[in-house]
Amino acid sequence: MAEDLAELEMRAAEPERNERPDPAPTRKNDDQSQREDGRSKDREVQDVDKFPKPLPRWPLVLAGLVVVIFAAAVLYIIFRPRPDVRTADAYVTVHYATIAPRISGQVATVPVDDNDVVKTGQVLATLDPRDNQTAVAAAEAAVARDRSRQDEISASVSRQPAIIAEQQAAVVSARARLAFAQADARRYDNLAATGAGTTQEHQRADSTLSQGHASLDSAEASLDAARRQLDVLKAQRSAAEAAVRADEAQLEQARLNLSYTRIRAPVDGMVGERSVQVGNYVGPGTTLMTVVPLDQVYIEANYREVALLHVRSGQPVTIHLDAYDVDLKGTVDSVPPASGAAFAPIAPNNATGNFTKIVQRLPVKIVVTPGQPLAKLLRVGLSVETTIHTGLEDVVDEQRRSSDRVTGR
Repeated sequence: MAEDLAELEMRAAEPERNERPDPAPTRKNDDQSQREDGRSKDREVQDVDKFPKPLPRWPLVLAGLVVVIFAAAVLYIIFRPRPDVRTADAYVTVHYATIAPRISGQVATVPVDDNDVVKTGQVLATLDPRDNQTAVAAAEAAVARDRSRQDEISASVSRQPAIIAEQQAAVVSARARLAFAQADARRYDNLAATGAGTTQEHQRADSTLSQGHASLDSAEASLDAARRQLDVLKAQRSAAEAAVRADEAQLEQARLNLSYTRIRAPVDGMVGERSVQVGNYVGPGTTLMTVVPLDQVYIEANYREVALLHVRSGQPVTIHLDAYDVDLKGTVDSVPPASGAAFAPIAPNNATGNFTKIVQRLPVKIVVTPGQPLAKLLRVGLSVETTIHTGLEDVVDEQRRSSDRVTGR
């Protein structure tokens, strides 16, 4: 306001200055005009500074571009086809042997302990063999007795044809005596008819004839009995042979039971879970220990069903052992016939009103490639991470063109 008033006063004084031309006041007016122009420009700059400046747009464009690139990368990572299928739900497993006696008895010795490495046929434990040794001796005596009986009957069978021949000769002799008695009786009958012979001689001839008939009947009966006795002896011999075979079977069983007193390792492996002690009385089937064949371990990898699109048998696998932080090589052996839930003791029942779809897992069997020194570090139950290198094989198309199961062995 002070500046405006000064400007009005200066304008009112301008006519007086114009009446008296003086060069000095003219120069002063020019300086004042310049100062006023400068002040007006400063006011314009100050008015302009009061309004906010417009923000640049390139940061927003850059941020949007970063968000778009990040979203595209995430979607690509999620939905892109993966040639390598990985899971951490995998464990080392094996079919181990449970060691148990086949007979009952008292444990005499246990020459092995936990974590011992054993070979096939090595003695793991022994039972008291004395009862079984006695059984073997009794079986051997029974076999000897029945073999003697068999030999006796065989000798009788061999002798019987001679007895039959003897009886046949007796029949011939009886027939000859009967023929003579018949002829003698006819002669005495003729003499009696003519009155030449005596009654006593006639009676003697009749008696001799009757004796001849009886002797012939007896000889024929003895011959028939001798022939039938041969069949009886043959049957007895068969029974004796069967008894000998039964005794030999009992002897073999007794020897087997004696051999069962020495419990041996069925496979090469390492001893684990030993629960037997010297002096224990054990029965058939009692678990004494286990033998784990570490050379036959394999991997059971539980893959989600949606991850098996390109998986088939024979594909290479990388096995990462968590315990030692090492990698091993393996091969897909086969895809199982059912999921883990299918073999559960209590199968899930989805035939209800409420249903929630759960992605199932299938235990894919992976065998370890032989000849790897680091594979000796594997122990049953260890956790591993497996990565199957599928190469994006088109399993569906291959199965469509094949009559065999491409996911099996």
